[in-house]
Amino acid sequence: MSQAEPARVSVRIMEKEYMVSCPYEERSALLDAAEFLTSKMREIRDSGKVVGHDRIAVMAALNLAHEFLKGRDRESKLDSGVGHKVRSLREKVESALEKGQQLEL
Repeated sequence: MSQAEPARVSVRIMEKEYMVSCPYEERSALLDAAEFLTSKMREIRDSGKVVGHDRIAVMAALNLAHEFLKGRDRESKLDSGVGHKVRSLREKVESALEKGQQLEL
């Protein structure tokens, strides 16, 4: 199979098979994602609070989306803090260069 063609991969999620197309080089990541999703869905099923595959899948999707958005927000805040620090250092360097002074960081 050429790497330009998508790979057809069979994934098993909660004892059900799905055929999925993905880029050839991402097959392993797709299988890992399916395994991760299955473990999250089993955690929800085993809690006994949610019944039915559809509801379990929706709850797993909501939980994973929430975790993703929290991580993205945290990353954004980190980037913002780093950006502020870099801006501050650049201003100190520019100020020191203008004055011809020794720079102390």
